[in-house]
Amino acid sequence: MRATPNRRAVIVGIFVFLGIAIFIITILTLGSQKKTFANTVVIKSYFEDVNGLKQGNNVWFSGVKVGTIKSVNLIGNARVEVDMNIEHESLPYIRKNAKAKLSTDGLIGNKIIEIYGGTAKAPQIQEGDILNTDKLLSTDEMMATLSKNNDNLLAITDNFKMISTKMAEGKGSIGKLLSDETFADELNKTVVTLQKASSNLENLTANVSNYTSRLNEKGGFANDLVTDTVIFSRLRSMVSQLQQVADKSKDVMGNLQTATNTLNTGLTNKNAPAGMLLSDEKTAENLKITLQNLQSASKKLDEDLEAAQHNFLLRGFFKKKAKTEEKAKKDSASD
Repeated sequence: MRATPNRRAVIVGIFVFLGIAIFIITILTLGSQKKTFANTVVIKSYFEDVNGLKQGNNVWFSGVKVGTIKSVNLIGNARVEVDMNIEHESLPYIRKNAKAKLSTDGLIGNKIIEIYGGTAKAPQIQEGDILNTDKLLSTDEMMATLSKNNDNLLAITDNFKMISTKMAEGKGSIGKLLSDETFADELNKTVVTLQKASSNLENLTANVSNYTSRLNEKGGFANDLVTDTVIFSRLRSMVSQLQQVADKSKDVMGNLQTATNTLNTGLTNKNAPAGMLLSDEKTAENLKITLQNLQSASKKLDEDLEAAQHNFLLRGFFKKKAKTEEKAKKDSASD
């Protein structure tokens, strides 16, 4: 009978020991999760709205948990002071010029503080440092943006619907292209014409390239003109000679112009011989009379010569002269 109470006491002791052990393990586990027993420093940040952030929530840096929220307190000017416990082992990676912002653990998870940024040249954070903050876009603002985007998407969808309807009805250029065979044929002809033009342009480019390569061949005129200094000097000399000829021609034309002006002046001047012949009627009349007298004198001279040929004193001379001339003609004819 005595063994039964002792046995019960042992069993009760074992259960009590297990309960205490479980309690201690639970405390240690929760403490390790909440970083209760970790060596930490406290830093601060100030927000206008923490959107439900509370004590015990996590602090993250580059996707790694580095601490927990120590306290959330309202201060003046409707601002919220957030104290954060940061582990000592994470301090070398967080810089004084880093920033803190509100975020969520997943899409709809608990609110957290996310530390980001900072440069390697800045010193690491210390006890009591204050990190600058960025404003977190609230859920209402996100929903308003999504609503606006939905409205824009609906308008775009309506526009696409209207465009597709017009295309199906054969309206507009694209609709005609899809439904009007004549328009499609004309478009095909235009494409064929463009292809021919492109081919012609390609041939022209090839011909120009071929012609250019020939110009660059040694012994050609263009190559000699560019590279042969003798030909260039001859061309320069020829141009100089042409310039001299042009200058002399200019002088000759000037002289001809002067002579022409002088002749025109002489013809219009009544005192000059030419001008007198052209414009003086009296001189012209006298010249006419003189010519008439010369013609009459010539006629009389012919008559006198005819009479002299029949004179007995000169008749023998003229007969002898006639015979000599006739003999000369016969000799020339026989030759």
